[in-house]
Amino acid sequence: MINRRHALGLLAAAGFLPSRGLANVAPQRSEIREDLAKRFADDGTVGTFVGYKTDDYLVIASDKDRSGEAMLPASTFKIPNSIIALETGVVADPDKDVFKWDGVVRSIEAWNRDHTMRSAIAVSAVPVYQEIARRIGEGRMQKYVDLFEYGNRDIGGGIDQFWLTGNLRIDPIEQIDFVDRLRRGALPLSKRSQELVRDILPVTKTGDAIIRAKSGLLGAELGKPSLGWMVGWAEKGQRPNRVCAQYGCARAPPHRRAHDADAAMPYRYRRDLARS
Repeated sequence: MINRRHALGLLAAAGFLPSRGLANVAPQRSEIREDLAKRFADDGTVGTFVGYKTDDYLVIASDKDRSGEAMLPASTFKIPNSIIALETGVVADPDKDVFKWDGVVRSIEAWNRDHTMRSAIAVSAVPVYQEIARRIGEGRMQKYVDLFEYGNRDIGGGIDQFWLTGNLRIDPIEQIDFVDRLRRGALPLSKRSQELVRDILPVTKTGDAIIRAKSGLLGAELGKPSLGWMVGWAEKGQRPNRVCAQYGCARAPPHRRAHDADAAMPYRYRRDLARS
């Protein structure tokens, strides 16, 4: 099984990324897939895809440059936010603890109602997760972001904004490292919290694969999408493939029912996540 230092250094060791000071990294098999890069170009946007085939120790990337570019995580941060909420007791049960709607009517209809954590992550209800972050508080949030070694670990910019407009940044390699540890139950906290978050992650079926992933899209609620993520893994039988996609969605249309990239990301991108 690949260890975390390898996971973070895979593309750097293979020459995909600039060196980030990672020492003693054994190079893994890797390849650039230009057909994946073409998918972004065909849709009139720019982006990157990074995938890691766990059985084959094979790293797949669509390009050499953007694969290591750190960005705001947007709503993909709902994954660690959910884990921290469960671990701290802010949320005891993702199906029973209810977050009451604050009465503010927002442009995305699905946000204007009461939610459990399961229903909130399904529609990517930002106000619910902002309230969760406020209840966690800066001290505990920083503790777990550090413990996870999540991105640049900088939660500056406001406890309910740092992943949306603040200082937190993460690149695709770090994203796949984090979600793979979640997938394996290898994060340094309780198995229960990890099992529950794996269970509430949105699921998409495509062909013979099941994708468990969280999307993120900045600016969707304003009708001005600027950055999109899809982060998670694909399961084919007993073989999971860890996947991560980031793209700038200049042409993605506004969508009034979904905050995230699920609505704006073309179906073929999700299909590629499963097939790569």
